[in-house]
Amino acid sequence: MGSVIKLCGLSSAFVIVMMVIFLFKEGSGLFSEPVVEPGYVLAVNTNNKIETLNEVQIKELFDAEIQNWSELGGQDIPITVLRLSDIPDYVSEESLGADFERLPLCIDSLINVMPGIIAFIPEMYIPDNFSGKLIDAGTISLSDFVVGSEWFPTAKPAAMFGLLPLLLGTLWVSIAAILLALPCGLSVAVYMAELASPKTRAILKPIIELLAGIPSVVYGFFGLVVLAPLIQNIFGLDVGETALTGAVILAIMALPTIITVAEDAIRTVPKSVKEASLALGASHWQTIRRVILPYASSGISAAIILGVGRAVGETMAVLMVTGNSAVIPNSLLMPVRTIPATIAAELGEASAGGTHYQALFLLACVLFLMTLVLSLTASYISSKQNKHG
Repeated sequence: MGSVIKLCGLSSAFVIVMMVIFLFKEGSGLFSEPVVEPGYVLAVNTNNKIETLNEVQIKELFDAEIQNWSELGGQDIPITVLRLSDIPDYVSEESLGADFERLPLCIDSLINVMPGIIAFIPEMYIPDNFSGKLIDAGTISLSDFVVGSEWFPTAKPAAMFGLLPLLLGTLWVSIAAILLALPCGLSVAVYMAELASPKTRAILKPIIELLAGIPSVVYGFFGLVVLAPLIQNIFGLDVGETALTGAVILAIMALPTIITVAEDAIRTVPKSVKEASLALGASHWQTIRRVILPYASSGISAAIILGVGRAVGETMAVLMVTGNSAVIPNSLLMPVRTIPATIAAELGEASAGGTHYQALFLLACVLFLMTLVLSLTASYISSKQNKHG
C-alpha cells in the first residue's frame, strides 16, 4: 500500500513538472518571433534614412498618427503607406499581368519612385534585385512584453503584446476585491468562532461552504444581470461592466476561503490564553481584539493571501462582468481585462504555434508565477502559525 501511495505521489509530481516545463517552453518562444507579421516585410525607398522601427512606431505610422518621416528622425517627406490591397490604385491590371506575375516588379518600381513610401508586403513578392530597402524591426523583446502598454494581438503589421494593461487590470480587480471581502469575512469568522452559538454555527457553516461550491459562471451571470446595471445607475456610467463590478463579484467568491481559514485560525487559539485575558479583567471584546486576533494573525494573513489567490486566478466571472477592455486603468469605474480572462477569450482564436498563441502561454506563465508566490507565502505564514502554536 505504501508503494502505491508513493508511486501515485511521484506520478503526480512528474505530471505537474512536465506541465510547468511545457508552459514555459511554449511561452518563451515569443521572444524569438519577429515584430512584423511572419512572412511579411516593411520596405522603404533606398534613400530613406530610417533603418529600424519598433512596434510602437510601426503602429503609429500605419494608424496615421505619424505622417512625416521627420517625426522619426528622417527626411522631411510625407509618409505614404502601401499595403498589398492598395497596389491597384497605383498600377493598372494590365501591368500586374493576368496571373499577377509582374507584381514583384510593380512593387519594386513603386518603392523606387516614391521617396516617402513604406510598403507592408509579403516577403515572397520581393524581387531578387530589389532596389528598395527593408526595415529591420527585430524580434519581440522581454521589455516589449513586460512594459508594453498595449495588448492588440491582431494589429497589422506589428501585433502588440504589452503585459502592463492586463497585469494592472488583474491587480486592480483582485486588490479591490480583497479590500471589500476582508472586513466582512473577518467579521463573520470572529462571530462564528467566538460569538455564535453551536446551533447558529451549524447553520452558517454549510451556507458558507455552499457559496464556495457555486459555479463561477453563475456568479458571472448574477453580476452581469444584477450588479452591472446597479453600478451603472448608481455612478451614472455608460456601461456597468467595470473593474468595480468584477471586484464585488470576486469579493463574494473569496468570502468562503477567507471565512473558513480565518475561523480555523481563531478557533486554534489556546483556551488558556483566552482565560488568562479574562482573568486579568478584560472584557470579551477586548480579549478578541487584543489577544485572540493578534495571536491568530498568521492564520488570518494566510486567509487573506489565499483569498487573493482565489481572486487572481478567477476566469469566467471576471470575463463576464469587467468589460474586457485591455487598457491601463486609472479608476475602478473603468472596464478592464484580466490575465485569466484574456487567456480564456483568445486562446481558441490563436493559431497553434503562432505568435499570439505563444503570447497567451507567456501570460499563463505570469499567472502561474503570481499564484505560486501567493501559495508559497500562505504556506510560510501557516507554518509560522503552527510553530507558534
